[in-house]
Amino acid sequence: MKKGLALIALGSTVAFSAVPAMAQDAQDNFSGPRIEGLVGWDRSQPGSSVDGDSDVGIDGFGYGVGIGYDYATPSGFVVGVEGEVTGSTASTENDTSAYDAFGLGEVETGRDFYAGARVGYAVTPNTLVYAKGGYTNARYNLVASDGTNEFDDHLDLDGWRVGAGVEQALSTNTFAKLEYRYSNYEKGEFDAADLGETDRFDVDSDRHQIMAGFGLRF
Repeated sequence: MKKGLALIALGSTVAFSAVPAMAQDAQDNFSGPRIEGLVGWDRSQPGSSVDGDSDVGIDGFGYGVGIGYDYATPSGFVVGVEGEVTGSTASTENDTSAYDAFGLGEVETGRDFYAGARVGYAVTPNTLVYAKGGYTNARYNLVASDGTNEFDDHLDLDGWRVGAGVEQALSTNTFAKLEYRYSNYEKGEFDAADLGETDRFDVDSDRHQIMAGFGLRF
């Protein structure tokens, strides 16, 4: 009996001493500044308020870079701020069905700026699950021709983004992650070479992305 009680006490001591060690590992793995490369799938399409087939959109390969800073608490929660600059190969490629439904003319997806925050929880010392949200500004390059002249203007869209993902620490200095992001753009303005920027107007455009990342933490 005494031997059994001693084993239980020893096991409890080991378990309780392991908790601070696991918390410290999570703090080391998910704290500090980070930089990352991003690749994945990118799709833009009309929003729910736009007439036409909302299933028609433009798909492409997304790519970019991100930076951020995270702080991990002793309890395993992680909060951070982040920013990204991304691009995409998505375009209508003279597909008139996509052209009509997307509602923007012949389009090529341009750069996208994002700034936001995320909050997560380290479910293990090496695995973080998180949600994110923030501001996004996307550019679409519009190409048109009247038979004589060609026009190459920009449409800049302002909106918001939400998402969720999983990050895996490969070491205290490297990580990989996978996340889904949804963006909705509600305001836009044309930036024409010969006319300058127009007044802002209402739009409704959706963007879906599945992005993988690999990064370094300092």
